Amino acid sequence: MASLATQEVGDCSFYSDEEDGATHDHDEIWGRLFPVGDGFLSVDCMKDTHSFGRGESCDYCFTSACTKQKNVFSAYSKVHFQLTREKTSTGVYVFLEDLSSNGTFVNGEKVGKGNKQVLNNNDEIALAFKKNRAFVFLDSSAKQDLNLPEEMAAKYTLTRVLGRGACGEVRLAFEKGSCNMFAVKIISKKKFSIGGKTPVGNLDVMGEVNILKSLKHPCIIGIEDVIDSPDTIYIVLELVQGGELFDKVISIGQYSEATAKLLFYQMVTAIKYLHDQGITHRDLKPENILLASEEDETLIKVTDFGLSKFVDSATMMKTFCGTPNYLAPEILLTAGIGSYTKSIDCWSLGVILYICLVGYPPFTDERKDMDLSKQITTGQYDFPKDYWADISTKAVDLIKKLLTVDPKKRITLVEALNHPWLDDDDVKAKAQKLMWPDGMQPPQLPGKKRPRDSPEKQSSPKKRAK
Repeated sequence: MASLATQEVGDCSFYSDEEDGATHDHDEIWGRLFPVGDGFLSVDCMKDTHSFGRGESCDYCFTSACTKQKNVFSAYSKVHFQLTREKTSTGVYVFLEDLSSNGTFVNGEKVGKGNKQVLNNNDEIALAFKKNRAFVFLDSSAKQDLNLPEEMAAKYTLTRVLGRGACGEVRLAFEKGSCNMFAVKIISKKKFSIGGKTPVGNLDVMGEVNILKSLKHPCIIGIEDVIDSPDTIYIVLELVQGGELFDKVISIGQYSEATAKLLFYQMVTAIKYLHDQGITHRDLKPENILLASEEDETLIKVTDFGLSKFVDSATMMKTFCGTPNYLAPEILLTAGIGSYTKSIDCWSLGVILYICLVGYPPFTDERKDMDLSKQITTGQYDFPKDYWADISTKAVDLIKKLLTVDPKKRITLVEALNHPWLDDDDVKAKAQKLMWPDGMQPPQLPGKKRPRDSPEKQSSPKKRAK
């Protein structure tokens, strides 16, 4: 059976074969499977071949890994897949062979019964269904593409890339000793420098870290830790696996009005919480709204709200201002060097609500008669009957009040929560159950509010054609 002894790569909880009295002559650990699904444990690969399935003869038996209670258990084969390490004339490779009736998936692609494929470092394995993720494979011989600082390497094992953006990349990480999963945002300071030489911002990183870590709200992504090195900042975040709101809207076309209201109520509640703590998000967009599950009615999580505190705001503005679909007009009018109030978040929320309801943005660079900046600064958007005929006048009214060019006349979040469209007892009750399933609301943070944040940032949004 597979050897599952603790080793430096992860130090997690392991699937154990000690009850079988098995002994091993191999010392080399050539690969590891980290668990990304409930009920699975880490596996160290030391033999040339390892079998996985619900049959007791397998090296890794799913019944022993606490997976039997899952509904999908019956879809697993007695021998579901096999990993083989083979030496060839061109090198040493790891092959995954699919032996199941219902399929084994690598990075979302079905291998197919009887088929083999090379398993590469950081590949993800799913069983029976492509969304039923089980493991991430780490190849011990793979060259590490990250030069982690000692503090980071001591606490976490970083694996596959979850996403990339203008600020850097996000990787899946496992906490050493527990195998708890996190998302780690990696920000290179070299991208935010003056003349490519001197890193800017980051004047009081740990002070900001303590403030951001103290935030407690079910719709705000949890910040576990921030590790600051001379060249890079590592922000360790709560892992949310339902995907981005942007991708969800793309996949379904648009939300029903009732579902959009449920999600939007959570967004407004979350941003109001940030504002109450003196924090302006500055970069609200569907990509920064994460979903806790793949269900339409789900808990949402706002992320990237503290990013601007680790790099210089003016530099970020210049970096991200490529397609400012979600930027408030007052930011564009002053080229990002003015002083703004938290009402800029209200404008961005208006854009997000518009997109949720009809699946396309109110402002677009595909419009031929007016450039994008002018559309925003003059508030040129509309509600075509072909798309808006089934949307209530209350929803349209709230959008108009949020997308008001003059920030002094723009609706506040308190007013938005009291708006007739959001003042819906059924939606509030459903949102409360999602946010606080135990019926307990988090206490208010102690201490004084922080001073109002200043100049805004913008990251280039993805395009959504009408």
